[in-house]
Amino acid sequence: MFFLHLPPMIIAVPSLKQNFIMAVTSHDNEREQRIINEIIVDTYNGHEERMGWYCYLEDNLNQPFGVVWDGANVEVVAMSSEEECEQEMRVDVRYTEGQNQDVFSVSLSEIEPVDSDEMTTEEIADWKYWVERGYDFSDDGEDEFF
Repeated sequence: MFFLHLPPMIIAVPSLKQNFIMAVTSHDNEREQRIINEIIVDTYNGHEERMGWYCYLEDNLNQPFGVVWDGANVEVVAMSSEEECEQEMRVDVRYTEGQNQDVFSVSLSEIEPVDSDEMTTEEIADWKYWVERGYDFSDDGEDEFF
């Protein structure tokens, strides 16, 4: 009888990496798994993570929908451009004051949905969770998840 000695196998499992800031929201395993398995699946750097979030939100936010931003009722009309979302996810909102209307980009983490479907509300909550847990799009060239 002989024994075959094999080196131990290392299996890479995605996980989220936080900044060195204290998380302001508690861990939510269900939300973490959704982010890992649906939003940043198969991403290996900050740019790919950013694009994962951008595509997920662009495909799934059901626009237009009403939100409160900076104390005002506004309407989200689109995702902001990819360039505007390089540091954080942003949406274009239509602000109306009297006869005047303006469309501008605001941070997704600064809005509160008031007239949106359940999926849109959940996606916004996922993004806020990501931000509040201290996660970011790291571009330091290191493999963030393995």
